[in-house]
Amino acid sequence: MKNIKPEFDRITVKIGSNVITQNDGSLSDERILRIVEDIAILYKQGIEVILVTSGAVAAGRGGLTPSRKTNIVAAKQIWAAIGQVKLMSSYQFLFGKYGIQAGQLLATKESFRDRRHYLNMKNCISAMLENKVLPIVNENDAVSINELMFTDNDELSGLISSMMDCNSLFILSNVDGVYTGMPGVEGNELIEIIDEDSEDLDQYISSEKSGFGRGGMITKCSIARKIASQGIDVFIANGTRNSIITDIVRSKEVPFTRFVANRKKETGVKKWLSHSDTFAKGAVVINDGAREALFGEKATSLLMIGITKIDGFFKKGDIVRIIDKKGNIIGLGKAQLDSKKAEQHIGEKLNKPFIHYDFLVINDKIKGNISF
Repeated sequence: MKNIKPEFDRITVKIGSNVITQNDGSLSDERILRIVEDIAILYKQGIEVILVTSGAVAAGRGGLTPSRKTNIVAAKQIWAAIGQVKLMSSYQFLFGKYGIQAGQLLATKESFRDRRHYLNMKNCISAMLENKVLPIVNENDAVSINELMFTDNDELSGLISSMMDCNSLFILSNVDGVYTGMPGVEGNELIEIIDEDSEDLDQYISSEKSGFGRGGMITKCSIARKIASQGIDVFIANGTRNSIITDIVRSKEVPFTRFVANRKKETGVKKWLSHSDTFAKGAVVINDGAREALFGEKATSLLMIGITKIDGFFKKGDIVRIIDKKGNIIGLGKAQLDSKKAEQHIGEKLNKPFIHYDFLVINDKIKGNISF
């Protein structure tokens, strides 16, 4: 695949907890300053930057020891509430030294579930950028627990990058990128370029997580590949290196892994749907004819005549999974009938589709494995 030069008109920068916290969990003011300096240079050059930052729970942990009666979930909520204030205060003060106004957005997974809420967030960030306000986004850890949590802020940064039509996403961790084995072990090398033709990375990546972060390299690679498939270049790099973002933008010889963007762009609605699997309310099972039509070259909606079973309860407008008879999840879509009405019309030919093509995404990973 041709290595096309990346673009940097609008970027998202994600900073992991392990980049900006010290061993005792307190914020590293020096590291935050270096990152702010880096972003400020890009900002002054006219590059629009959206900052997605971790670190609230880690920062709050050093400021309070909860009572014995406080369970771990409640403790993390308290640490997040305390730490978010510290975190944002640091960013606002440091960006202010460069004449940059910073604004805070706290997101939960629910913010992306409903299309209207999704667009409200997009409009808010767009207005901030138009008014030269630098958006700083973090998960609202004080209220996000269990099933309402993102995998980690890698997932959130991917959602933001996709939603805001960014050119590039920088995921800053405490390693230089993706290696052919454990970093630091003799013989293991940094993988500099990953594209859609690259081999599966699972054999190289450790599932181990480190420090105060919730995610690991498996999550980063999964998100990176998904975002790259939507036309956004993704760079995994070491945020503890000074000037790492500007060095990459300026094409300097620094270590990083680049996931090369697919130049075929998706529509805004399909981008939203492609991140909505965890929001699906139910599922429909389809027959072989419908499966073949959905995987065909021609744009096709899902019709009731191709549905053989309704699984779960959902309302009109909810996101549902599309499953073939072998149990493969082959896509997602926005239902135009609720589950009760859909049940009544299984296998029938109706005037309108169950899922219109404009509100349907297909899982390309299994597209080439069709067998009837």
